[in-house]
Amino acid sequence: MAESDWDTVTVLRKKGPTAAQSKSKQAITSAQRRGDDVETTKKWSAGQNKQHLVSKNTAKLDRETEELHHDRVSLEVGKVIQQGRQEKGLTQKDLATKVNEKPQVIGDYECGRAIPNNQVMGKIERVIGLKLRGKDIGQPMEAKPMKR
Repeated sequence: MAESDWDTVTVLRKKGPTAAQSKSKQAITSAQRRGDDVETTKKWSAGQNKQHLVSKNTAKLDRETEELHHDRVSLEVGKVIQQGRQEKGLTQKDLATKVNEKPQVIGDYECGRAIPNNQVMGKIERVIGLKLRGKDIGQPMEAKPMKR
């Protein structure tokens, strides 16, 4: 204790501004006034629900013209779906439940508004028992033997 100097202070660790403080508008403007380099970037989809983003396909549909358009389900296929559903005594809602889709999807397929999806078409084919793809549309599906 012979050489203790009470006038000097040693700082062991000095914390910088926290993340919230450094991101505040006040911190940014004060850094700009001091002449510090400030990099600001705006996040494109911050805080948005990802399932509602516009996909490339949706954007293409919005810009649809005579030359560039997505193929739709033909009216012939829509009629086959409707007739097959009615023969089985199913409503659109019943068919939608069986194929695990929304009733609106079945309605779109029957009206010819839907963009064909092979998975959905396959499910509908299995439930109504009629072919919806290929050259023999409307023909009964052959029962395939079970693979073992």
